[in-house]
Amino acid sequence: MSSDEPSSKRPKYKRIADDLRAAIERGEYVPGDRLPGEHALSEEYGVAVMTVRQALGVLKSEGLAESRKGAGVFVQSFKPIRRRGVQRLSREQWGSGKSIWAADEDRSLTIDQASVQEVAPPTHVAEVLGLETDATACLRARRFVLDGRPVMLASSYLPYALVEGSAITRADTGPGGTYARLADLGHAPVHFREEIRSRMSNGAEAEQLELPGPRPVLLLVRTAFDVEGVAVEVNEMTMDSAAYVLDYEFDA
Repeated sequence: MSSDEPSSKRPKYKRIADDLRAAIERGEYVPGDRLPGEHALSEEYGVAVMTVRQALGVLKSEGLAESRKGAGVFVQSFKPIRRRGVQRLSREQWGSGKSIWAADEDRSLTIDQASVQEVAPPTHVAEVLGLETDATACLRARRFVLDGRPVMLASSYLPYALVEGSAITRADTGPGGTYARLADLGHAPVHFREEIRSRMSNGAEAEQLELPGPRPVLLLVRTAFDVEGVAVEVNEMTMDSAAYVLDYEFDA
């Protein structure tokens, strides 16, 4: 149903959600404020409590509200991360020993789950990396957390023959991270391609990101190329859409 249809034709739960969303946008409810309770909204709009729950569910799926057990539903207090897509990948950033995540904001992401292993990569990844059928990849899988909230899952694939024996195959890659170590190996990334799309999260993603209910995720795939134009890394990232603002700023 399009949003330009007469409001009287919109389902009641959507109209309630529209009103609450507009009130949040006007600043009537600020981050951390408790929204009116289910029974109060039920009486105000003359609808069943289940209809109100649907409306509040819409706001939660959009990342505007969050439930607190035994306390009600509150305006989301988590401030989305502004991901600076250009600055974070500059050689000036990782080449000076800084984490690429440090370019985003003065808020430290932490990794609470991580693994590094040699794997047979997915077919589409092997094709991008130009790997033979029996070639393996180094998989660096991580979950990133901010303010105690999981915000992103990342799976980074690199040709194992290229990185074998280097710090890339260890949990701690050292100052500058993976890209600095690739530079040490003579394969510094000089060009990147990022592809972004969105879809609803699947069960495994929702569980790992601890999503409160159905919510879209951002799927960002970054490919890093060395000076010879050879792909040296494919990084597949799954982000909670309510936790990120993707910021790309560059000159014309």
